[in-house]
Amino acid sequence: MTEEAPPEGEAIELAGARLLLDAAGALFWPAQDMLIVADLHLEKGSAFAVRGIPLPPYDSRATLARLAGIVARRRPRVILFLGDSLHDRGAGGRLGDVERDMLADISRGRDMVWVAGNHDPDPVPQLGGMHLPELKLGPLTFRHEPAGGDAQGEVAGHFHPVARLVRRGRGIRRRCFASDGRRLVMPALGAYAGGLNIRDAALAGLFAGPYAAHLVGATRTYRIAHHACLPDR
Repeated sequence: MTEEAPPEGEAIELAGARLLLDAAGALFWPAQDMLIVADLHLEKGSAFAVRGIPLPPYDSRATLARLAGIVARRRPRVILFLGDSLHDRGAGGRLGDVERDMLADISRGRDMVWVAGNHDPDPVPQLGGMHLPELKLGPLTFRHEPAGGDAQGEVAGHFHPVARLVRRGRGIRRRCFASDGRRLVMPALGAYAGGLNIRDAALAGLFAGPYAAHLVGATRTYRIAHHACLPDR
């Protein structure tokens, strides 16, 4: 494991922009006072219930509580959501009163920007804010699904990266950021979001050279070289 990260979070540079990796799985851009999160998949539990697959119906509440905690610490001016914020097109209508109130509290006094995802390509009136296909700001481009080829300064979600390690004989599999210093793929914030191993070809193929996993821990992130991570069996 690497040396202790500062309390503000592990800092990385992407296309000249200094970004902070939050241990809860969010990204903070101090120069823009912007918090970036990806793949909340709100109302995934209720979507499964409609199909006859019973899951506890509290995933949206848990996900929004996690986001509220990050917002309370970072106090951003802008929150940028990198797509798949909702699990499907009908999820906005299934949000309960508690979840709507939580979203209202999170958004109060700040700008909410929703990037389109493959699960939620259209604007959702219940969310408010601004809906965009992608956002280009300074040296960075924010989108849901990573573009093919070299994408200097790209920040994306979609793949829900996770890293697998063995430490002291014990297997560890955790959500992570994945980056080679040119592009960065965000971990999923959603409570019910699954994960794709960073050694999987779909993720590994995004990076032209060495890349690293930044594992999400209890209070900090841990940088691990990709070759030190294990593929899924």
